[in-house]
Amino acid sequence: MNIDSIKNGIVIDHIPAGRGMKLYELLGLGKLDCPVAIIKNANSSAMGRKDIIKIDADIDVSLDIIGYVAPNVTINIIKDGELCEKKSIGLPEVLTNVIKCKNPRCITSTEQELDHVFRLENPEERVYRCIYCETKASADA
Repeated sequence: MNIDSIKNGIVIDHIPAGRGMKLYELLGLGKLDCPVAIIKNANSSAMGRKDIIKIDADIDVSLDIIGYVAPNVTINIIKDGELCEKKSIGLPEVLTNVIKCKNPRCITSTEQELDHVFRLENPEERVYRCIYCETKASADA
């Protein structure tokens, strides 16, 4: 397999195996007009298997979405073919418009312009709660 190196862009590394496609969809990477590579089930000495996403463009990606789907990933920023910055991402404390409240009685169900806001309740179990109605949402669901 041959995947070209990136001149200017982003590499999202250490994605747990199987979560790369979910990140691809939630980040809207299919709408980009630039090369995007998804490497699934790559060998990893630390993780066993992992997914990797390479984006050959200097774009902004939602760190909240990345942290929600795959905490503990590494984001490598590439400029002129060289690694210029490395970020580690964890679970975000607050999620805004990343997930939607499933409670039909929640105010977000009737007020369409209202943001869907969730706070991290339990980091070990990756559980979030809607700030309006307290409905639980799990990051693993």
